[in-house]
Amino acid sequence: MLTRIVHRIINSVADAVMNRMMQDPYTENLFSYVTITQKLTLRAIVEAAMRAESGKPIPRPLGSPIVLSRWEQLMFNPVHLYRMPTQDGVRVQTGVTIGPKAKKPLTLEIPILISGMSYGGALGLKAKQALARGASMAGTATNSGEAPLVPEERREARYFIGQYNRGGWMNDHESLSQLDAIEIQLGQGAQASAPMGTSSWQMDDEFRRRFNIPEGEDAPIHSRLKGVNRPEEFPPLVRKLRQTYGVPVGLKTCATHYLEDEIDCALEGGIDYIVVDGAEAGTHGGPTTLQDDVGLPTLYALARTVRHLEKRGVKHEVSVIAAGGLTTPGHFLKAMALGADAVYIGSIALVAMLQTQFNLASPFEPPVQSVLYHGKFKEDLNIEQGAEHLAKFLKSCVEEMKLTAISLGKTDLQQIGRDDLVCMDRELATVLGVDYAGWSRAEQRAAKKEEMALKPNKADSLWKWDDFMSYTSGDEAGDTTKPLH
Repeated sequence: MLTRIVHRIINSVADAVMNRMMQDPYTENLFSYVTITQKLTLRAIVEAAMRAESGKPIPRPLGSPIVLSRWEQLMFNPVHLYRMPTQDGVRVQTGVTIGPKAKKPLTLEIPILISGMSYGGALGLKAKQALARGASMAGTATNSGEAPLVPEERREARYFIGQYNRGGWMNDHESLSQLDAIEIQLGQGAQASAPMGTSSWQMDDEFRRRFNIPEGEDAPIHSRLKGVNRPEEFPPLVRKLRQTYGVPVGLKTCATHYLEDEIDCALEGGIDYIVVDGAEAGTHGGPTTLQDDVGLPTLYALARTVRHLEKRGVKHEVSVIAAGGLTTPGHFLKAMALGADAVYIGSIALVAMLQTQFNLASPFEPPVQSVLYHGKFKEDLNIEQGAEHLAKFLKSCVEEMKLTAISLGKTDLQQIGRDDLVCMDRELATVLGVDYAGWSRAEQRAAKKEEMALKPNKADSLWKWDDFMSYTSGDEAGDTTKPLH
């Protein structure tokens, strides 16, 4: 009896809803929710409501949901007879050297590094300790982000990269002397060079003590680095840091259409490495417009950076670290094949670190509340578990990368280059300097020769023949495999 009553009620309600949906005009129809959401997107509607509530820029955690780098269009070329796969039992080398021309180069066991996520401005102390310990267990480096040197984090880090930052908190001699590499931070993919910082009302006593901020004052991150107000003031800073500390000195910026000019400025100072931080990069909570609409996608920025360094003849002297939206071993290895020596990971490292601790904040709060400095559950984070899971994640990624290298006939991850890639999109293949999957290797070389013979001075051609040949593989064009450091 009860079942029949419930069924009748449900049927009556369903009929009423369906009749209204089929009969009401659109302006009164509940179905308009569907079309409005399709037109504006649910994300835009919710973010518009947040803006209407606060009247301020809204900080979105972990970066933009828009992914413009089409890594899925790239595939690796395994070998069977053209070149033999690597024999069973042969060890695949995974190490990388950052800044080979520095007095004290940074040599790591794996080419996956933990990106700059700052203590205080972004993450809590336990999260920073877990990241540092997990990186150390895997034989790689972690990065301070825009923060002062935190002793607890430094003790956990076997290899520690510190950011010479726009807030000025790592820029003193005592801190710089404790670093394995110095990264001059002029911007980042998710926030560009916009002024940021922490307001006084957001600080607790611990924050003020570590950042040396008097009570009532803010902790600003300026748009410019102190002492660098003109381009010509940057090279002397690089030279001073290199000469004083001997460790690799790098440059991190938001990838931009002006990157070649900015690289040239950095090269004047003898920069040791460049971080290509693409528009897909993460952040603890940057404004949405800076995340979604500013900068170059990682894939394009990486290709242009490597191409420019090669044209300048310094690619084997200046290391390249790719960053921004890289989440899988396939992404990491494809970035390396395109010329990166190593990669930075951030958001995906936090996910791996949390693993079984994802439920610390859920279901009533988002997982980031377990890692952010102002997170409600930051003190519940288990450092040992987080470090162990991060180390296992890194090990898993490297093992998959090694298996791929074996199928390519390589014995070192640094040997993998553009000749090991093929692209499904013809235009993207040209931009990246890799073969197009729709033509055989012989066909596209013949077609390119014919095109350049017919139009040797074609003004609108993206590639001259010599450039094309230098960016493609095969017996005709020569081997583009990267030499070992």
